[in-house]
Amino acid sequence: MAKVAFIGLGIMGYPMARHLKDKGHNVTVYNRTTARAQKWVAENGGALAKTPRAAAEGQDFVFCCVGNDADLRSVTLFEEGAFKGMAPGAVFVDHTTASALVARELHADAEKGGFGFIDAPVSGGQAGAENVTLTIMCGGDSEDYSRIAPVIAAYARAQRLMGPSGSGQLTKMVNQICIAGLVQALAEGLHFARRAGLDVEAVVDVISKGAAQSWQMDNRHKTMLAGKFDFGFAVDWMRKDLAICLDEARRNGASLPVAALIDQFYADVQKMGGSRWDTSSLIARLESE
Repeated sequence: MAKVAFIGLGIMGYPMARHLKDKGHNVTVYNRTTARAQKWVAENGGALAKTPRAAAEGQDFVFCCVGNDADLRSVTLFEEGAFKGMAPGAVFVDHTTASALVARELHADAEKGGFGFIDAPVSGGQAGAENVTLTIMCGGDSEDYSRIAPVIAAYARAQRLMGPSGSGQLTKMVNQICIAGLVQALAEGLHFARRAGLDVEAVVDVISKGAAQSWQMDNRHKTMLAGKFDFGFAVDWMRKDLAICLDEARRNGASLPVAALIDQFYADVQKMGGSRWDTSSLIARLESE
């Protein structure tokens, strides 16, 4: 069992940290909103740190799941950041969906400090974090990855080292590009079926057994038809992720016309008041026309 810290107890980090504790690891937590960290400790035990630096001190592994590049830098690089407290030989594992640029930057800083850094964004949402069904895409040094893989297994169904630093974030970008297209296609299909006067449930029952089947179809079509969009991964966060994808595409020359278009569709959903709706809310835009 390891001594670990978890920084960032949002809808993902809260259950992920709990799974580490349930597996017998000694867990210290830090959260920007102290009351949430206090609640976690009251429910699960473990220790509460007042700063990211204090959370990292003396730990074998430090895990992090925050909002974006700026949040990540704030909990790592500032005077009270975790990197100031990392022990030589320890490994910092970042589960934030962030840019490949910041991953490479932090990996270089970690090397200078004598500790490891793995970028490890996740897919599976809040349900995946709760139910130990996350998929984790990692970038970094193979030796560091081999050390953290058994610990990550506390909350992951699948994980893989994708390549050097930044490769985990680049793989997550591919994931988000694919999801955006799938959700829009499903929204259009359901919308079309309704307008055509079809029994939509019967349509989905048939086509879900063929080539059109997807996780989104299986898990979201009923709630999309019911106009229920409270399943965790908010439109605001998807737009943040798509912005990262589009920015990277400008650097590497990739063409992402569909992702760019759907990003604008999500902007329309935000204007409808759906900033905190989940990503399946693309259908609401079609139904409002």
